[in-house]
This record gives sequence, C-alpha cells and structure tokens, in this order.
Amino acid sequence: MSSDTPDCAQPEAERRGSDGDNTVEGAEDPEGQAAEKEAEGGSETNGTEPMSKRQRKRLLRHQQWEEQRDLRKQRRKERKQKRRLGRPLQAVDGVEWMQRKRLRREATPSSLRLVVDCSFDSLMPLKDVKKLHKQIQRCYAENRRALHPVQFYLTSHGGQLKQNMDENDKGWVNWKDINIRPEQFQQVISKEEVVYLTSDSPNVLTELDESKAYIIGGLVDHNHHKGITFQRAQELGIDHAQLPLGSFVKMNSRKVLAVNHVFEIILAYLEKRDWQQAFFTILPQRKGAVPLEQEGGADGQKEQEQDSDSDSDSTLGIEEETSTKEIQESKCRKFEDGPS
Repeated sequence: MSSDTPDCAQPEAERRGSDGDNTVEGAEDPEGQAAEKEAEGGSETNGTEPMSKRQRKRLLRHQQWEEQRDLRKQRRKERKQKRRLGRPLQAVDGVEWMQRKRLRREATPSSLRLVVDCSFDSLMPLKDVKKLHKQIQRCYAENRRALHPVQFYLTSHGGQLKQNMDENDKGWVNWKDINIRPEQFQQVISKEEVVYLTSDSPNVLTELDESKAYIIGGLVDHNHHKGITFQRAQELGIDHAQLPLGSFVKMNSRKVLAVNHVFEIILAYLEKRDWQQAFFTILPQRKGAVPLEQEGGADGQKEQEQDSDSDSDSTLGIEEETSTKEIQESKCRKFEDGPS
C-alpha cells in the first residue's frame, strides 16, 4: 500500500510537467494559426469576410512592389548612367548622338506663340480627353527637338484634362519651355495679337507673323461640334484664319486636323518656309493627301487614256466593217462566175 501511494498521490504539477510538451503545444497552436492567417490577410477583422487566396496573393504582390520601390529607382539610375557612359564608346551611335546634341544647341527659338485652348473640356468624354492629352504630349516632344521651337502655351488647363495628367503623367509639372495656365487665353494674351486657327474661317494664311499668337482648339470631337472654334473666335471678336491646305493638297478626308498635326505643320513651316513641304512632311498617309499638280496630271492622263481607248474602238469598228464588205464581194463574184 505504501509503495503505491506515491504513484497515486503524484502531485498534479508533476503530471502537468510530464505532459507539458503536449499541453503547451496544443495551447499555442491556435494562436500560431491565427497569427499566420493575420499575416496572410485572411483573418476576420471587424466582422469582414476573409480574403480569398487570389486576394491574398494580390495583396502580397502589392506589398512587395511597394517595398522594392527604392530599389527599382536605384536600378533605373544605374541603367541611365550606364547608357550615358556607353554612348561615346559606340562609333556610329556616338556620332549620331553627337549630331543630335549639336542640332539642339544650334536651335534658334522663334518668337511665334502657339497656344492650345483647352476650354472645351466639358464637351468631351474621358476617352477623348485622354487622346487630347497624348496629342499635347506629342506637341511638347516635337517642340523640344524642333530647329525653331515656338513659345508653347496651354490655357484653360483644368477639369478632366488636368486630372488625367495628374494620374497618368505626373512628370508634366516638370515640363520645360512651356507655359501652362488655368486662365483663358484672352486673359493671358492681348486680343490684338491673337489669330484663331480654324478650318471654317474664310481667311487663308499665306505667311506666319511671328509677332502673333496662333490659337489651336484643344478639341477631339469626331465632327460632333462643327464650327465651334470659328464660332468662338467670332464671339470673342478676334482674328481667325485657316492653314492654306486647299491651295497645296487634295485629300480624301475632311480638312480638319488633329491638334498635334497643326502644331507640327507650323514647326515644319518655320524650318522649311514652304507650305507644301510642311504639309507632306507631317500629314499621315491615311489622309490620302496628294499635291494639286499631281492630281491634275493624273486627271489629264486618265482623259488621254479614255480618248485613246475611244480612238482604238472606232478604228477597230472600221476595220471590221471593211473586212465584212470584202467577204460579201468575194461571195458575189463566186456566185456570178458559177461553179468551177
């Protein structure tokens, strides 16, 4: 009895100690699982439903992307520095790069002002505003590398356009050699110095006056608002004109051009001082543009071909008629002579 008593009377603390490993492990396991779920974003918080596996992966990728932001920035700097150092070592590319740099240094800025009027923002859906943003980007890039860069203005800058630029092109705030103003153009430039470019104007430009400011309507409307820029110029009582497109070019489509096309044509004219060369340097092939002289020559050629076709047809008729008469005469002679 005495030998069995200590076993039966074994302290509860010792029994706990002997089973401690299992007891502690069993107690901590739920906490570990909860922590793991919380780390994966799958725990229920404030009564919300747990995230799916796909959502957890997406969240994890986003966290990793944010954590590596500085590393990506550093890598971009290193790649840029490597390209910069490698340029002079390349023979052909190095010469081409030096030529581009030399041209940029020799660029002579023009005093002419080109203004994109962005006051039509409310007339466009967001997809057209995005197209206008891309056209403005193209204008800025072309002006930066032009031989005679103009004084570039954006006026009435705000609304959907500014919001889209803030979201998708945050670097616009660092653009150089451009004046971006929230005011309307008539509040920035004197009305006497303004010429509104519109294809509906009866006035045709023959020369560019570099003391003037030429306004381009910042509107992508797909022909939904015909004549609106001409109407705006008349309401404001300012000069208006159209590019001399009809004097040099015949197109399959309408004469309305995109903002960047008008901008680039003027840049090309300042360099070449020839409207026809400027038009055919910039106009896209889809416009089906041909010089007026070439079109006249083509029409003349078609008329000559038609005349030659009619002449050949009439000659063929005479020959056929002659051969028919000869056959009839030979038959008559045979009949008169009788059978041989």
